[in-house]
Amino acid sequence: MRQTPPENREWVAVAQQIAAKGMVPKHAQLRAILVDMCTNQLSPGDALPSERQLCLDHGVSRVTVREALSQLVADGLAVRVHGRGTFVAERTHRSELGLASFHEDMRRLGLEPGTVVLSIDREDPSPATAAALRMAEKHQAWHVRRLRLANQAPISVEDAWYNADLLPELDSVDFTASVYETLDSRFGYPVDRAEQTVGAGPASSETAALLGIRKGTAVMTFDRIAYSGEQPVEHAYSWFRGDRYQLHMTLTDH
Repeated sequence: MRQTPPENREWVAVAQQIAAKGMVPKHAQLRAILVDMCTNQLSPGDALPSERQLCLDHGVSRVTVREALSQLVADGLAVRVHGRGTFVAERTHRSELGLASFHEDMRRLGLEPGTVVLSIDREDPSPATAAALRMAEKHQAWHVRRLRLANQAPISVEDAWYNADLLPELDSVDFTASVYETLDSRFGYPVDRAEQTVGAGPASSETAALLGIRKGTAVMTFDRIAYSGEQPVEHAYSWFRGDRYQLHMTLTDH
């Protein structure tokens, strides 16, 4: 059984107590019931009862049901699928902003990381990547594309580049494992810092197909250069599903 998130648990308890006394509107009473259903009783992807069934079960109007469901969708607890109904939304995974490989990040969130290797090629890098990796002109780089999974669900697409002169046998490693661990243990380049830019943009046709979303859906974008000491060892672009992944950071005045 899923645990009610802290941000919803207190609200549910209070709302249910007040609702029992008839002190709140019917749509708020129904919303409390639906929140509990989404967070305690059902799993992501499960269907909520139909509007008609909710009307019959709780003695409310169709307008009241639709208002409560709309609030649920607005809060990110449910999603509507045209012609099919309303479903419990996927739980969003929140990552602390810091230096970690994808595998470390997912395990820290209590999730099982997975990887599908899409391609490994030796190619000419773009000028931006060549500059990021401090490569000489006309030298080639390893181009590795991977689909990253969290508990077997697609969460990001990664497009990474590595200096082929610096890492001549990189194409022989297991890219379903942590590349950062491999860079350290096999090549002697432990990743100890990175520079990363985070943004947002529309998913391309290919990215959307891999992530299971519609073309043009907004995704989180990452542009990251990883270093071992002063040596850049990776330039990676990543596209994350915004409905399944969040970044969390602590800000101070120091």
